[in-house]
Amino acid sequence: MLLLNINQNHINMRKICFLTALVAVALLSGCKSQPKEPSALDVIMTRTSIRSFTGDPVTQDQLETILKAGMAAPSAINLQPWKFVVMTDKDKIAGTFGNNPRGADMFTKAGAVIVVCGDTSSMFWFEDCSAAAENILLAAHALNLGAVWTAGYPAQDRVKPVSEALNLPENIVPLCIIPVGVPAEDPQPKDKWNPSNIHYEKW
Repeated sequence: MLLLNINQNHINMRKICFLTALVAVALLSGCKSQPKEPSALDVIMTRTSIRSFTGDPVTQDQLETILKAGMAAPSAINLQPWKFVVMTDKDKIAGTFGNNPRGADMFTKAGAVIVVCGDTSSMFWFEDCSAAAENILLAAHALNLGAVWTAGYPAQDRVKPVSEALNLPENIVPLCIIPVGVPAEDPQPKDKWNPSNIHYEKW
């Protein structure tokens, strides 16, 4: 009888050890499947311009997240003079940017193209929309997408054809055109830290 109890206790202990091991493995597996989210500073420091894309689409949820980030930018007197034209139709993108001398593939293989526009009736539209564009670039990178700022304003040879193609009102100017998509390249971010550009208290 004593031997039977000892054996039963031994079996129960093995069961407990086995279950404990299973729980530990499950917890460790859960930790591995949830990588640490990058901090805001990580996103800023590792962002780089992406000009080559796979052609895969960008989801509506991703676009809305990116645009919300754009609209979270600071704005003088909170006038928010930014306007956004979002293009996902491949034919329309090709028709508008397909002959771009800076590289048609950059636009036609992107999952979306965001044209950041400014309402020129606002005095500080340029500054506000530039801040919004930077937020868009950072948000795309945070979502593991790629993006690049391509200039519109003030180059009239770029502003005019985009304004005409998108039927923009007279007071709305395309500041920049940002292709967004799944990266087909992985360039290393440039180290732009230069202490000689910093002056304390006075020049």
